Amino acid sequence: MPEPPSPELNSTTTNDVEMAITSSRSLFARSRKDRPTGSTHFGDIDFIEEKTTEIAEASWREVCQSCCIHPPKVWAYIIFCLLAVLVLLYCFLFGLDLLAISAKVLSGCTAGSLFGNDKNPLAALVVGILCTVLIQSSSTTTSIIVSLVGSDTIGIKSAIYMVMGANIGTSVTNTIVVLGHLGDGDELERAFAGATVHDIFNLLSATILFIIELVTQYLYYLTKAMLPSNIRKGKHWEGPIKQIVAPLVDRIIIANSAIIKHVASGGSCSDFYPTKCADSVESYKSCQTGLIGCSSTTNRCPLFFQDKATQKDDEVSGGVCFFIALVILIVCLLFLVTILQRMLMGMSTRIIYKATNINGYLAMVVGCGITMLVQSSSITTSVLVPFVGMGIIRLEQMYPLTLGANLGTTTTALMASMVSEKVEALQIALCHFFFNVNGILIWYPIPFMRKVPLNVAKALGKMTRIWRGFPIVYIITVFFLFPLLLLGLSVLFEKGTIGFTALGCVLAILIAVLIVWVLFKWYRGGKEKFIAYISVKEKEKKSFHDLPDDISFLKHEITVLKEFVGFLEDEQQEDQ
Repeated sequence: MPEPPSPELNSTTTNDVEMAITSSRSLFARSRKDRPTGSTHFGDIDFIEEKTTEIAEASWREVCQSCCIHPPKVWAYIIFCLLAVLVLLYCFLFGLDLLAISAKVLSGCTAGSLFGNDKNPLAALVVGILCTVLIQSSSTTTSIIVSLVGSDTIGIKSAIYMVMGANIGTSVTNTIVVLGHLGDGDELERAFAGATVHDIFNLLSATILFIIELVTQYLYYLTKAMLPSNIRKGKHWEGPIKQIVAPLVDRIIIANSAIIKHVASGGSCSDFYPTKCADSVESYKSCQTGLIGCSSTTNRCPLFFQDKATQKDDEVSGGVCFFIALVILIVCLLFLVTILQRMLMGMSTRIIYKATNINGYLAMVVGCGITMLVQSSSITTSVLVPFVGMGIIRLEQMYPLTLGANLGTTTTALMASMVSEKVEALQIALCHFFFNVNGILIWYPIPFMRKVPLNVAKALGKMTRIWRGFPIVYIITVFFLFPLLLLGLSVLFEKGTIGFTALGCVLAILIAVLIVWVLFKWYRGGKEKFIAYISVKEKEKKSFHDLPDDISFLKHEITVLKEFVGFLEDEQQEDQ
């Protein structure tokens, strides 16, 4: 008779079975509730529900193991994905550069006409916003402002307010990038919050510092006290990323920045048209160019340059390139997000949090350094937005990175001032720098103040849950309608006649009353009614979109039901 198994053996076998079951559950788990450790992994169905305070601390050993210890097949897959990511990043940067240059061509004459003689502070602020939105580059806007101050076209005090406006307008590019996440509600909420935290910081800083500057003119006197007696003329510096992307963009289209400065100085776009090339030879030395220029380094003209072109021809070419750039950005963004999601699928948030959790002030240095290399805060923040959308970078980490990007972009204006021999140009560049420094001092070091932009950005992100079209309305309202409204009011007051001044006062009072009434209604039940109305409309839209699939599903279920109860056979017999 065989001996019964020992209790120790039974215990060992039971433990092995339990471990196997636990391991199997962990392997196929799709929620932190299914794991014994309670950790959330990238791709879980409840990934968005985990709060930062709930994430457990991981060790650097765990980070290194997740990052570096893989079998050969996995390493081959990782290398392939990294190469694909690098190619897509290059195409993404190419699209951003093409977008900015196309915007300069498309709206260069309009942007140049907005600049001009000294304006009232509000008009100057709005001009800075609109010009940056139209040109798609605060670096270009501030460089033009610096050069216009250097040529005595505009005064220093007006230029200070224009620089403030340029800071607001620069965040439109990364908000446009968010539109690539419209297909995924979770990603859209995170990405929109990550993009708008930059907007909110710039809007809040500009609002406070605009009032302080209007009353005290502290930026003007602070920077004036720091000026040297004279500066030596320097050379223009171009970042390494720009040098990598620019050659390919220059083959397609080149923006003639000189025409914007010419129009801002009182000239006209028509002075450059029609374009002429001596002996029909298209080159930099032989052609008189318009909005689309030729390369001074290669002596070549781009693909979209036309001999004997009119202003309309160049603007149409700029519009076509702008559309192409948007398509490139969206396609690259979709592929980039897909590849990164596949690479990170199943990785614990503990590991991701540990790898990306750096000190906020160090994050500022990183953001500043990256922006100094790429020479554009728009590029820095636009590249980071998809990572926020996927949950790789948290909103709390994105915030200091954008502040660093704001600081980094001021180096462009400083270098532009070095090209001019006027100390006034350096003063504007210093105003740009200290404006961003003061904004950071107000909205970051104190924890309570730091939460204000973050909480507003989170609230805006949650609005996308209710209405996915909200980002589009936000862009149109914040960066176009509201600035144009302020510009129109300021123009009425600048006319200097009693009639226009009275009309401006009446409109300003009506707008103020309307804003107060909307806010009153909003906080007296209007918010809940609006959210309920939008939610119903979104459900109706989704139901209408899913209707064909639902009908197909119902037809299939009815067929299965008929087969089950025998109706289908009866019908076939009747047909026979």
